Amino acid sequence: MTDRAWFDAAKGDIPQWAASMPKDADGTTIDWDWVRSLDLAHGVGTIPESTPQSIHDALKADYATRERLESIIAQCNSAFMTDFDRFIGSYRLPRALAYANRRLNDNINTLLHLGEQQHLWAVSRERRGRATIAVLKPYSGSGPSNDDQGMLDLSGEAGGTSAGNTAAENSDVKFPTTVVLDDVQDRTAAILDARAERRKAQRFQKRAGDAAMARANLSGATSPGGAALPGGAAASGNATGHHPKPDWRDAYLPGRDVDAVMGIDIETTGIDPARDYIIDVGFEFMNMASPRPAGEPETYAYEQGYYAAGDAYGQSRLAFGVPPENAALGNALIAKLTGIDVCGRSSEAGYRLFDEWPQAQAGLLARLTQQPYVAHNATFEHSWFMLNVAGYAESYRAGRITIIDTLPMSRQWDPGAVPTNEHPYGDNTLDAYAKRQGALDSAHNERHLGLEDSHIMLVAMKHHLAALKAQGKGPWGSTGRAGVGGKSCGRKR
Repeated sequence: MTDRAWFDAAKGDIPQWAASMPKDADGTTIDWDWVRSLDLAHGVGTIPESTPQSIHDALKADYATRERLESIIAQCNSAFMTDFDRFIGSYRLPRALAYANRRLNDNINTLLHLGEQQHLWAVSRERRGRATIAVLKPYSGSGPSNDDQGMLDLSGEAGGTSAGNTAAENSDVKFPTTVVLDDVQDRTAAILDARAERRKAQRFQKRAGDAAMARANLSGATSPGGAALPGGAAASGNATGHHPKPDWRDAYLPGRDVDAVMGIDIETTGIDPARDYIIDVGFEFMNMASPRPAGEPETYAYEQGYYAAGDAYGQSRLAFGVPPENAALGNALIAKLTGIDVCGRSSEAGYRLFDEWPQAQAGLLARLTQQPYVAHNATFEHSWFMLNVAGYAESYRAGRITIIDTLPMSRQWDPGAVPTNEHPYGDNTLDAYAKRQGALDSAHNERHLGLEDSHIMLVAMKHHLAALKAQGKGPWGSTGRAGVGGKSCGRKR
């Protein structure tokens, strides 16, 4: 059981949030009294009786609660980062809401399995727009197999995932009945698509307004001869004829003076930090320019025996667990990808949950603020730290955290990242980038474990920066930046 004190403190922040954030991400007025009424520490899900209508009603109620919670959580980042007058002192309320939402999501998945077991519906996981959702279909005697879920029997114990064993077949409870499915369908995809369309319309309106203002005050004037002012696609300076257009990720590019960094990679039970759990964190340090610190151990044993520590030092691997309800459901997709079977990572088996471990969060935050941290597609790690690490959001807003991303390094500065039909923006996965930069043998693939992936990322980055410096490109090119570079808030460079 987690310490309840911080949940009470989080609720104490509601007046600050209510004053700065009256509406959620979908434009709906937030009922902050409802938020105050939630038992964030002990659960906001509905536990039904094992009857068809009770399971249906509980699922309907949980979906409604999740939609309300997630629309609030989705707006919190914008409200916090644009609170320039600092009315909101802490980000603990969004973290508390995300904590409760993860357990609610476990409860929803448990209800989905119970419905399968009682022949109320069959569940298929389908990609719809921006999300993968659970689609309920009438039970027809056999349920579809789900590669990303294990099996759950009514005893709450995880069952096997062998071919031919569906949840319905494993259950001793059979209800040859039907319930209405239209009102218990997952609306996540439709909500996200509608939200994206609203943002797109707002961006279009802003651009149109900016263009009108530029015409009015002549700030959009061209250079002599009518040519556009310098910049645009050619400004990225790729070593080949390929010149990808600058985009928002370029803010995460390193500067020419970058040196000591910490590489980090996390493994999770899914892709949503408000629904899923951090189960593996790996990080290590490397100097991009100066010598490796004296006195550090010379070798480190990675899982991949062919990895050599080289210039890396301070390696660390951290394993975390999941709640019993999540462990009982299983996660075959993550087990296949990472080798981590969450069925054996229950908190009841002695594994600590990252979002219930203040000391682990504090230790990680201390490392994240000591020097720039590097990740591949760093916005992923950043989004998880915002909703899991106490003090991270506050430190980021105050400019105490600098983030460098090797994904835009690959996209903008790697000659091998040429667009193809299969990869319109070039193949910029960590696996492809590490292989092109000589950090990963072509006969092997990215391991999908935090420490091993951090290692090949840093090795690739160091090789890449050395080559760019020798060629006078990248940070040393005409558009490169002095200093450490990377993305941080509250600082003027």
